[in-house]
Amino acid sequence: MSIDLLISSSPTEPGMISGVFMDPSLIAIPAYLLLIGLEIFAFHREEDAEQRGYGLKDTLTSMVMGAGYAVIGLIWVAVSVIVWEAAHALTPLRIEVTWWSWPVIMLLVDLCYYWEHRVAHEVRIFWASHVVHHSSQYFNFSTPIRQTWTGVHRIAFLAPVALAGFPVYVIPLAFGLNLVYQFCLHTKRIGRLHPMIEFVFNTPSHHRVHHAVNDKYLDRNYGGILIVWDRMFGTFQSEDEEAVYGLTKNINTYNPLKVAFHEYIDIVRDVNMARSWKERLGYVFGRPGWQPRQGSELEFVPAMQS
Repeated sequence: MSIDLLISSSPTEPGMISGVFMDPSLIAIPAYLLLIGLEIFAFHREEDAEQRGYGLKDTLTSMVMGAGYAVIGLIWVAVSVIVWEAAHALTPLRIEVTWWSWPVIMLLVDLCYYWEHRVAHEVRIFWASHVVHHSSQYFNFSTPIRQTWTGVHRIAFLAPVALAGFPVYVIPLAFGLNLVYQFCLHTKRIGRLHPMIEFVFNTPSHHRVHHAVNDKYLDRNYGGILIVWDRMFGTFQSEDEEAVYGLTKNINTYNPLKVAFHEYIDIVRDVNMARSWKERLGYVFGRPGWQPRQGSELEFVPAMQS
């Protein structure tokens, strides 16, 4: 979930407010807090022993991670806009933002997000950033607040929107809308929806699968708004057993610094212990949990291992 603003010297455009890049996920913060409060109330009132609702320390950790992301995100968005403006300047394509182009923008951003999200699970150095979001053993409306402080790789994955000829200001706007939608997916309080909705869109049911560590659920359902990408690219899994949340090896800490950087520390440790450059590259760019076989041949293991 991005909470980014950037002052711009260019004239105000539809995706900007007085020269400020508009991010819907920032505007939605009061709604997030309201939904968290309502969900806590619902868990407390029903006292459902089968549902694991909220933990105070866990929720506070998520809030601290989200606050840190909001501050550090100001730096990342500045870098992002520089890169995207450069990409936009390189392409001869120019597409105006109109009523018909907005669905195309949202579709393109969602496709870019699918691949960014998938790579973040399948390449360890990127997983080191994204693992923060999966580190809670709870699944509730505080979970999407738990965000990385090091998500610089997202810049490259959203650059195709600028290369396609769309103005740069639409990227944080469209991506913010995408993430506002995703916030609503992080709940156990909503069951399956109508089959047609479940077939096309990402839903709480699909996203519970994504956050689960059950063997059959690992590395599935990467979509943002649409689940059709997962159906197309072979990463879809329906929810057909109770989900267990967290990591395959939980970090068991509420220390925000450890939550933010534990996987990077583990990468450095593994690289220092490696016996060859092939092993070093495997520890950095292999799947999370990668270990060399005898003879240093690559052995890939489920990407949720940490």
